[in-house]
Amino acid sequence: MRDLGVGFRYLLQGQKWIGGRGRRLGIGLLPGLVTLVLYAGALVGLGYGADDLAAWATPFADDWSSPWLGIFRGTLTALVFAFGLFLAVITFTAVTLLVGQPFYESLSEDVDRGEGGEVPESGLPLWRDLWISARDSLRILVRVAFYGVLLFACGFIPVVGQTVVPAIGFCVSGFFLTEELTSIALQRRGVELKERLRLLRGRRMAALGFGVPLTLAFLVPFVAVLLMPGAVAGATLLVRDLRGETSGDDDSEGEEGREAAGLPAPGDGQGTHHLSH
Repeated sequence: MRDLGVGFRYLLQGQKWIGGRGRRLGIGLLPGLVTLVLYAGALVGLGYGADDLAAWATPFADDWSSPWLGIFRGTLTALVFAFGLFLAVITFTAVTLLVGQPFYESLSEDVDRGEGGEVPESGLPLWRDLWISARDSLRILVRVAFYGVLLFACGFIPVVGQTVVPAIGFCVSGFFLTEELTSIALQRRGVELKERLRLLRGRRMAALGFGVPLTLAFLVPFVAVLLMPGAVAGATLLVRDLRGETSGDDDSEGEEGREAAGLPAPGDGQGTHHLSH
């Protein structure tokens, strides 16, 4: 359970890191704002067209008498909009990271540089990095959709469906949100998706401590935009811990800051995994 607090402290440390760099924060907000505007426009369009879509999809109901026609199509319209909203929520982070890939990679490199030691680089051209990110994000979204359908079905179980299932849902969302955010730093290190998932499962509580609070905060669109740069910074710190990467010998100030924030030193034996590549 101690790892739960470790993950949460890395989340706070990332926000603190970006908060002390105003220019980085300002630029870091742009990808989220662009994505938010695009999604807002799409949802407004869906809101205006959902009833027409429902009518087009159910021609067999044209001859139904009132009020059954209105109730049926009104319910279907609400479900269409709810599904669109669900897709927007689960894809927002992935699309924002894709839109802001060059910036977020640079931000992650700055965190590594500040911690001392080597600054890993993928060595791939930008288009290749974008392709890998899009491909892996799609794979993660398929997993999230699968769990979403499963949990939705379990939601009809009396009592459990209204208590345990929502809690599990937030944990699933938090874990995969952590995967999305840590992918920036791990992709620069040449770590493939399967290995990234294995790495996070090995420190599941740390992943949940980082991702679940962020998932709850991301339910508010503007909060998601504000927290995204710091979340990438915190995810890079988490990656360094997961891989047991120690700071450089000349990074005494960084170590003092880590101790002051209550963060464990990388490789201090708290479940750190050393991987060979």
